[in-house]
Amino acid sequence: MLEKIDDYIWGPGMLFLLLGTGSYLMLRLRGLPIKKLGYALLCSVGREEGHAGNRSAAHGGGKGVSSFASLTTELAATIGTGNIVGVATAMVLGGPGALLWMMVSALIGMATKLVESMLSVKYRTINSKGDYVGGPMYTMARGIKCRTLGNTLGICFSAFAVLASIGMGNMTQANSIAEAFRASFNVPVERTGLIVTILTILVVLGGIGSISKVTAVLVPFMGIFYMLAAFIVIFTHIENVPAGISSIIVMAFCPRAVGGGICRGITVSMSGALRWGVARGVFSNEAGLGAAGISAAAAQTDDYVRQGLISMTGVFLDTIVICSVTGLAIAASGLLGAVTEEGGLLTGIALVTAVFEGTFGGMGKYFTAISIALFAFATIAGWEYQGEKAFEFLIGNDRYAVGYRFVYALSSFPGAVAGLEAVWTFSDICNGLMAVPNLICVLLLSGEAVREIRAYFD
Repeated sequence: MLEKIDDYIWGPGMLFLLLGTGSYLMLRLRGLPIKKLGYALLCSVGREEGHAGNRSAAHGGGKGVSSFASLTTELAATIGTGNIVGVATAMVLGGPGALLWMMVSALIGMATKLVESMLSVKYRTINSKGDYVGGPMYTMARGIKCRTLGNTLGICFSAFAVLASIGMGNMTQANSIAEAFRASFNVPVERTGLIVTILTILVVLGGIGSISKVTAVLVPFMGIFYMLAAFIVIFTHIENVPAGISSIIVMAFCPRAVGGGICRGITVSMSGALRWGVARGVFSNEAGLGAAGISAAAAQTDDYVRQGLISMTGVFLDTIVICSVTGLAIAASGLLGAVTEEGGLLTGIALVTAVFEGTFGGMGKYFTAISIALFAFATIAGWEYQGEKAFEFLIGNDRYAVGYRFVYALSSFPGAVAGLEAVWTFSDICNGLMAVPNLICVLLLSGEAVREIRAYFD
């Protein structure tokens, strides 16, 4: 039943809503998210200052973290197993052309991420502890003129965000770490679950301050660590790169189902490549889901357009950079379409492990396990903050934040030791349902957002 609901929610309607909203915003912004990507990247590392006249509604008196720290917290929540396992799964289910559609959806999604994050900073508020708090739920409640509609959408979004944080943000990530260490290092899942739980408690109990300190170090390190190894795989199979790029482009537009070539037993078509490429792209960068706006609202800044631009770079770094390198390494390895001893297609973590073992030998499986552990733990840390702020909005105060942190951290252990097919599917459903109220809000407030962004650069 859950699988049927999941297939329905993430069906053509959701993909059309996500791509349609992004395309609409990109057109109204006259391509500014793409044109100003270089400026946004400079802003993310503090090389460009914002405009003094652009002030958020919560200007003055609030405490937050640096713009870079808020970006790394956002990236921690989005850069996860989807960048490794998700890419492999998409290219097996949809063919190598799925990677191109992941890139297209990311380019379009930059406009959505810019608007939703900018609005989250603009309509944020200050809680009883003096911290900045915001996100789509506050945008809905404070920005939509019909307060009844805004509050209803905010409650729906927050409820789905809390469930998704514990399920997708924590339990499934802990399970991925435990399984990776069991397969590569023969560590019992119970032991891994206990360690992950303790580490999660140590990181999240300090709130956004300690979370941002961890992610500010962990995200750049794990990104560089993984990218270097993936580039080595690509250069090791450099003779296959032209054919790999060709298959990615040609099979993205294949009008009918065909097989053979570099993807061997995989049957591909444009519809399959489009479906899996867009779905996994959104799963990876979360453009349109709205959760990133919660992290963006924690930034110590008065310039909400600039912070929206910084948040937008997360889509570029997550999907266009990391996912494309993963996909090219898979395509160049020659293992896409390989089969297991049982005769089934090699996919997911098994395919990625085989790709790295082809270059690094027996060390490949250890590298894959460590990469998954780093990516997944960063997701656990980043999602805690997003879930906590959604929980805070639901109950109307921040007095029980520490209680939520404990519940969140303790859910790592059952996540690590249990079979989580149902939890994963249920969390995926919540992820998709988050997008609906968020995109409704984005479309309702798109007029003011577009005017302010265009005026910012004019």
